[in-house]
Amino acid sequence: MANCRPRSATPNNMKISRHKVAGVFLLDRQLATKGEALYGERTFDGYRLWNPRRSKLAALLMKQAQVPLAPEQIVLYLGAASGTTVSHLADIVSLVYAVEFAPRVARDLVRLSERVKNIVPLISDAAQPDYGPVVELVDLLYQDVAQPRQAEIAVKNAELFLKPRGHACIMIKARSIDVTAKPKTVYKREVKKLEELFDIESVHELEPFYKAHAAVIARLA
Repeated sequence: MANCRPRSATPNNMKISRHKVAGVFLLDRQLATKGEALYGERTFDGYRLWNPRRSKLAALLMKQAQVPLAPEQIVLYLGAASGTTVSHLADIVSLVYAVEFAPRVARDLVRLSERVKNIVPLISDAAQPDYGPVVELVDLLYQDVAQPRQAEIAVKNAELFLKPRGHACIMIKARSIDVTAKPKTVYKREVKKLEELFDIESVHELEPFYKAHAAVIARLA
């Protein structure tokens, strides 16, 4: 995560309203959460702007999807990277277990956790979850991994860590799974695999923010 000096947003009679997800706000048409700047994002009067082109969760929220987020939740986040999305999620929920395997970005994630106390960094491979001694049962599994076996990773972690009838929000990266197939075909294949464990509530393509990406919202069957 870049250590950039935050820039203050210019008010310009900015209208602030609540998103339908508690803890998320709209500053005019710009998504935001409350908190201090952590990675160089613009801020305005205690609100952190959340760019949907830098965060797939933000893109999903901008599409007005019914995302199962709530202030009291505990979240297991697979594929946390340097923590851009994790930092906003931590503004919304009570605790985030953030799993990342790549050493370079994991260092940024650890530094972030030193500033944001409800983020627990786990330097591990989500495909081989060995963090059972640390992670309690969670309300929401959030996944954003660039690996071929995305559905299998979600299922494995949900079986271990998701509460009964808990939710999952899974970002499908079609090009990481099959570069030759049409993205819609890949989405259907992955959803079919997820249906072995989950009730699928909705599927949302993330264009225009991300090409060949879709978000699956599901609940443990």
